[in-house]
Amino acid sequence: MARSKGTGSVFEKEPGNWCYQIDVGFTASGGRRRVTKTRFATRKAAEAGLAKANREYAAKGVPEITAKMTVRRWSEEWLKQYVRHARPDSYTTAASAVKCHIVPAIGKVQLANLTPAHVRAVQDAALRDGANSTSTALRVHANLITMLNAARAEGHTVPQNAFSVRRPPRAESDRDAIPLPDALALLEVASKRPDAARWVAALLEGMRPAECRGLTWAAIDFDKKTIDVSWQLKRLPYLDKKAGTFRVPDAYEAKQLKGAAHLVRPKTSKGKRVVPMVPWLVAALMKWREDAPKNEHGLVWAEEGRPMRAVVDRAAWVALNDEAQVARVEDDEGRRYDLYEARHTTATLLLEAGIDPHVITAILGHSSIVVSRGYQHVSQEMSRKALETVAERLQLTAPE
Repeated sequence: MARSKGTGSVFEKEPGNWCYQIDVGFTASGGRRRVTKTRFATRKAAEAGLAKANREYAAKGVPEITAKMTVRRWSEEWLKQYVRHARPDSYTTAASAVKCHIVPAIGKVQLANLTPAHVRAVQDAALRDGANSTSTALRVHANLITMLNAARAEGHTVPQNAFSVRRPPRAESDRDAIPLPDALALLEVASKRPDAARWVAALLEGMRPAECRGLTWAAIDFDKKTIDVSWQLKRLPYLDKKAGTFRVPDAYEAKQLKGAAHLVRPKTSKGKRVVPMVPWLVAALMKWREDAPKNEHGLVWAEEGRPMRAVVDRAAWVALNDEAQVARVEDDEGRRYDLYEARHTTATLLLEAGIDPHVITAILGHSSIVVSRGYQHVSQEMSRKALETVAERLQLTAPE
């Protein structure tokens, strides 16, 4: 059924990204003002959002649009909106970018007067305050652009050239796969410890630290020899600690365990997966199930009966590194391996074994990890072998 004029429209911007758009009057310069909201998973969700917006506009009126809206004022409005749909970690990052970099650099500038120079000023501030980290500058830039796009969606005027500034380059991470001799040394030491399965889950199954800390016995099927990786253990920020409420977006799926510790869903649908267990891990988990201290939440790995904190998990990993006497050494400098490098190790071992990248993605719950620069040398070697195989079938020989 067609909607009445002025009540808005719903459309699919791209697969899986439904939007609504509604006319809400005119801008300060006299142009038609349209409010657009995106990122609804289904048409039904977008229609519900549109209906809610129409009710709010009818009850409260349309938010004021002024040509004098400053970056500071808009950032306050935007954060109130953003908290409703952003994951807690994403909101914390955005709020920090606004408070520490964006507002101090250009907070007094009106949205309508923004120039590329203002955007570069934010980048420079982020580089300066972030010890010249382009990763920090890139995150701040991304949040600024998201905030300005939201301003446009609300009908505010933001000059197009403010969006044309080149974003800072992504810093190259020194995280890489743990070399096989060191990985074997870690596993050898781990095999003698009661929590051996924890480190096998990281090194051979590619499970993230938060996935391991959030793993429950109910998610392990010993008959099918699989692990259902559908939850992560995260500490959510309090909205009101006395009231026991937390700052989470609308429709955010979380199960409170104790205090701020919650089981939450992975960031993307690909993160939810069922992975097979290697026989060694099955045996180690069955032994650990008999010996593990009990906890009321059914967690496989806990901290004195309560959900394990990330700092405790990292400390155990550091102790494992030290006992195995392994470290990453480049030139004259060295450091302990990062716990996330265990996942890189899984990816590299699977690639070197000739496993299809699509299968690796299904195991790890992540696609970019198998095409990142860190694995190009592995992928190139696989490609070389594949081409050599084709050449042999064609009976090609090198010219003399």
